[in-house]
Amino acid sequence: MDRMLYVAMSGAKETLIAQANVNNNLANANTTGFLSDLNQFRSMPAFGSGHPTRVFALDEKPATDFSKAAVQYTGRDLDIAVKGGGWLALQARDGGEAYSRRGDLRVDENGLLVAGNDLPVIGNGGPIALPPFEKIDIGVDGTVSIRPLGAAGDQLAVVDRIKLVAPQYDRIKKGDDGLFRLPDGEVAQADANQRVVSGALLASNVNVVNELVDMIELSRRFELQVKMMKSAEEGAEAAASIVRPI
Repeated sequence: MDRMLYVAMSGAKETLIAQANVNNNLANANTTGFLSDLNQFRSMPAFGSGHPTRVFALDEKPATDFSKAAVQYTGRDLDIAVKGGGWLALQARDGGEAYSRRGDLRVDENGLLVAGNDLPVIGNGGPIALPPFEKIDIGVDGTVSIRPLGAAGDQLAVVDRIKLVAPQYDRIKKGDDGLFRLPDGEVAQADANQRVVSGALLASNVNVVNELVDMIELSRRFELQVKMMKSAEEGAEAAASIVRPI
């Protein structure tokens, strides 16, 4: 009975973890540039001092769904969508370089160009800082140009160029903060072939219908595993009653 109970218990626990991942995907269905996480279950032997006679369930996130998302046109000067599966380089909270497809940019109170998650956008020489300006323009190659205060209408000054990268999908991994990084702190090289669409954003690639179906399936699986634990308990009680002295 202990084998049945252990398998059902571990399955219920991992099902709750998978449910949390589905909930996170659904919560970010409207988050700009969000890439959904994939899930899978597998059986794992419980290794110990003896033979692995016990098996437990394991839920894991083997990969991220890199499928393309829809481009939403906003007409806002500071909204950009990276074409062709590229990434924006951002300065993460730990000071390192990370990558995102979140292109809802703005200028903060310190004059830094930041993404919607308040992380600075990296240019040729680090975070991009902008002087006071009347108008801003982001070119198709990521070049940031401004019309300084008091300048003529046709006078534009190039400030910096957003670092756009295109690392291989099998080399980048999503962190708990939702940003992507190369292994061992590596930094991707700027890719001059990457292009952006100004006045547009990449939507989330979460398929809401599929996630809702997964949520229902996981709920039913959890109920089944709870029933198995109940059956194991009833079986143990029946076995104990047989050997119980009268």
